[in-house]
Amino acid sequence: MRKTIIAGNWKMNMTPSQASVLASEIVAKNSDPKCEVVICVPFVDIFEAKKAIEGSKIHLGAQNVHFAEKGAYTGEISASMLLECGVEYVIIGHSERRQYFAETDETVNKRLTAALAAGLKVILCVGETEAQRDAGETFSLIEKQIKAAYAGVSAEKALDIVIAYEPVWAIGTGRTATSEQAEEVCAFIRGEVAKLYDANIASETTIQYGGSMNAKNAAELLAMENIDGGLIGGASLKSDDFTVIINAAE
Repeated sequence: MRKTIIAGNWKMNMTPSQASVLASEIVAKNSDPKCEVVICVPFVDIFEAKKAIEGSKIHLGAQNVHFAEKGAYTGEISASMLLECGVEYVIIGHSERRQYFAETDETVNKRLTAALAAGLKVILCVGETEAQRDAGETFSLIEKQIKAAYAGVSAEKALDIVIAYEPVWAIGTGRTATSEQAEEVCAFIRGEVAKLYDANIASETTIQYGGSMNAKNAAELLAMENIDGGLIGGASLKSDDFTVIINAAE
């Protein structure tokens, strides 16, 4: 059975002291979650978040990783650095990284394979812009992103990848794909994984929906057959709202 995973992407929010408070609130309100819960925090918050969730059922994630093990890459963080800090998950290929930091399908694959090789679990983001959806390019784009990201990944390592479908037009805009739109694309993604590997790998792959999932719409989205969780942005910064979404996933 594939896992249901609710992951919070805090983006560039929360100082270390604020992170400690928020992580502690999430722990207090989710002592026995029925799904897997991950908080993906800024690099500087990792140690405070780790202390706050120690002994709980909350998992720790980061928001990016470099593809090199070490070297002259000023400002970057390697997979082994994250592992030693206690990080379990890492987000790769988020649309904001692609848009603002020139990440490509090729560099996403390099980061993903480096993370998997080091023993991290990956939350791989895919999704289309509004212009691409309007042009009818959603499925061809998703297919391209999936194929590129999984290049060179063994079936065994593929099971350490969670896919987050995040339509770019719905991230931070307040707009959300309808449950039917989200389900259609998530089902397509599962089919693409089956093509690359087999039906068993596809059926065990957790596929999240991201893009303005919140306390009000989470239950409807999570009721869909191929939506196994959420990658939550703004709502993950409010412990009450995040808890509502976690409860909806149960």
